[in-house]
Amino acid sequence: MNRFSAFILLLLMLAGISSCRKQTFITSADAKLLLADSVRFDTVFSTVGSVTQYFTIVNNNLQKLRLSSVKLMGGNTSPYRININGIATTEITNLEMEAGDSVYVFVSVTVDPGSDNQPFLVKDSIQVNYNGNQRYIQLEAYGQNAHFLKNHIINADMTWNNDLPYVVSGGILVEEGVTLTIEKGCRIYMHANAPLIIDGTLIVNGTKTDSVTFQGDRLDKGYRDLPASWPGLIFRTGSHSNTITYAIIKNAYQSVVCAGPSGNALPKLQLNECIIDNIYDIGIWAKASSISAVNCLVSNCGLNILLEQGGAYDFTHCTIASYGNTFIEHKRPVVSVSNTDEQQQNSHALNVLFRNCIIWGDAGNVEDELQASRTGSEPFDLLLDHSLFKAKSISPEITMLNSIVNQDPAFDSIHTGRRYFDFHIGQKASPAIGAGTATSITTDLDGRLREGIPDQGCYMRR
Repeated sequence: MNRFSAFILLLLMLAGISSCRKQTFITSADAKLLLADSVRFDTVFSTVGSVTQYFTIVNNNLQKLRLSSVKLMGGNTSPYRININGIATTEITNLEMEAGDSVYVFVSVTVDPGSDNQPFLVKDSIQVNYNGNQRYIQLEAYGQNAHFLKNHIINADMTWNNDLPYVVSGGILVEEGVTLTIEKGCRIYMHANAPLIIDGTLIVNGTKTDSVTFQGDRLDKGYRDLPASWPGLIFRTGSHSNTITYAIIKNAYQSVVCAGPSGNALPKLQLNECIIDNIYDIGIWAKASSISAVNCLVSNCGLNILLEQGGAYDFTHCTIASYGNTFIEHKRPVVSVSNTDEQQQNSHALNVLFRNCIIWGDAGNVEDELQASRTGSEPFDLLLDHSLFKAKSISPEITMLNSIVNQDPAFDSIHTGRRYFDFHIGQKASPAIGAGTATSITTDLDGRLREGIPDQGCYMRR
């Protein structure tokens, strides 16, 4: 055998030895295994399944490792379900892992209803056995009983109380001539396919300490703050005499849609001390309708307020503001007003008043945050009375009375990267301080007294 052949043989022998070594399993109890300590779910409504989470088991060794078992301790009776590397099971045994390899474990939970009105803790664990070691991953979820409504029609006067949350799929319809009353503290969670449609009347009786909330039903991290999570509140042509007091309406596609006039001397919709936030398309969309809003915050919407086809609208001590952020880019004006329909064919009488309001937008490409469009000879009255707004060019259709243009309201704290927005006016330099005019509104959105010459916006200075 020549030297070259001997050299090749030696290399093959070394490779074989190396290969054999790679195929051996590490059996020491000191073998390294990386895995999570726990998997936690946010509130999960009873009978409704959670999102699926996962964790990995990583063989952090230079040799193969055999997992004796990966086991859901509650077995078939557990509210949890697991899937290990694509296999739905409660236990898998003798699972071999290459050096540096990972096993994916997917976890979901469905909570059985109980008798408790308060959230309750649902627990289990996953046991991982290897080389005589037992490691546990704790599973925790807060279950919540609820009133479940699906494709529900309300055809007689009804009152919702705050004993349990309301979880709605498929939508709710309040028939014409019928009143739905929602009492303080109610929490309404709407599925992605679930609008609240009102042909009759909606009365929401929230309070400063017990607001009523409308939001999507996905509460897991990564989903609970997504805009367009549910369709919104829709007040159709026959609806009248609606009042919403101390409500938080958030994460909808279109938060409030009002179509047609009221049909009586009252506004079609009265909004008192409401927060409309993080709306993907339009916060308040009114078409040939009537709305009165007091001490309301309409924030971070694709378009905060759209008033078209004429109508009568009164906004007093409202803050209407948007900042471009990771969820919603600021591409459209904060307020858009028009007396025509979508086809620009027919004009209608329009009367809009913003008194003691702040209309502001930033972190986007909009220069005129208040835009007005007039067609025809119908009456067109758009008055800003002691209000602050941002506009590079002021439409000739806008009438101003002691109002402020293009002065930053100096909100208390805005951090778009962290999605933190505090629309109080907390700085002494804010031009909105003491720039309002006296009205019958004696408190702000926080319930604090408006003393002396009032500040603009929904909040008094801090």
